[in-house]
Amino acid sequence: MKKLFRYLMSVIFYLCFGFFLVLFHGIQWICFYAIGYQAQKNAVEILNLFLLRFLNILGTRIQFDHSHSLPTNRSIIFVANHQSTYEVPPLIWYLRKHHPKFISKKELGKGIPSVSFNLRHGGALLIDRKNPKKSIQAIQDFGKRLTEKKHSAIIFPEGTRSRDGKIKPFQKAGLSTLIENMPDALVVPISIGNSWRFAEHNYFPMPLAVHLKLKVHPALEIIPGEHENLLQKIETTIGEGVEILQQKNKF
Repeated sequence: MKKLFRYLMSVIFYLCFGFFLVLFHGIQWICFYAIGYQAQKNAVEILNLFLLRFLNILGTRIQFDHSHSLPTNRSIIFVANHQSTYEVPPLIWYLRKHHPKFISKKELGKGIPSVSFNLRHGGALLIDRKNPKKSIQAIQDFGKRLTEKKHSAIIFPEGTRSRDGKIKPFQKAGLSTLIENMPDALVVPISIGNSWRFAEHNYFPMPLAVHLKLKVHPALEIIPGEHENLLQKIETTIGEGVEILQQKNKF
């Protein structure tokens, strides 16, 4: 009976989720072409607020520990571990004041209602993982553009999602390039816990009563000549945070 209930709730969840992705694809299109960037950004934020509520249908609890004050007039490089697609809505919603832009693989730039449109037109960077040299150049240009606009970046340096919640070794080339080209930015590590549970059964059926946890760590300054130490500190901070978040009764 419990398994049947999970399937039923998963169907309800995906019907709501899918309908709003299609609906807001049209809304984004109108906002972007008829009004401009800010209107399209607002539409994306409202969409992701709805997506958070749809996760609540599954009994998901979302805790976003963002107790540190961050400036909105300065670029920030948000660095997080990556476990599933369902950590993206809380990142977009709770960090919305910082104009966060994702670095994603180019395959996500087409075929997904709302998501692909936002990645193509909302300021994200789509890279070709099969062409590292071209990707590095694109990240350089991306970092400079964000600095000029005082927008922020979100990067998942593991390179791929963790299927069991254990943090993977960081692929540091992209993050290092971003830091080098955004020397005036702050770097903010984010630890994410329990998001991997959504993908346990290939996203269907969806699990019930997941406690999704995200913790924003204190900001770090970029110091010339200390990039290697900074990269190590980011990875250690995120890794230790993930271990704590995924313990029972923690956070």
